[in-house]
Amino acid sequence: QVQLVESGGGSVQAGGSLRLSCAASGYTGRDYCMGWFRQAPGKEREGVATIHSYGDTRYADSVKGRFTISMDNAKHTLFLQMNSLKPEDIAMYYCAAQMWVCSMKDMNYWGKGTLVTISS
Repeated sequence: QVQLVESGGGSVQAGGSLRLSCAASGYTGRDYCMGWFRQAPGKEREGVATIHSYGDTRYADSVKGRFTISMDNAKHTLFLQMNSLKPEDIAMYYCAAQMWVCSMKDMNYWGKGTLVTISS
């Protein structure tokens, strides 16, 4: 069974940086996608960034140029480097994964989330 455990959330001042990590276990196969989603209070969940095991990445327009997704394939660990954080980035951030294809809308496996808050 696939398990995803996020870490790295916290509180940071606007303009600051945070790095989220997601440790994955229970995977088999080399063709898979991992991603970060977020849900702000009172809003729907949205895709932030995805990365395929072959290297292709995709970002939401709202985070392009500020966030960078990366993955250590050997360790099945996913990262999200978040720079120039804004108050609108406040949300619960979720790690997600699924086999074969990436999706910015939904994935099959989910972590429990890590909270990111920004003080202005």
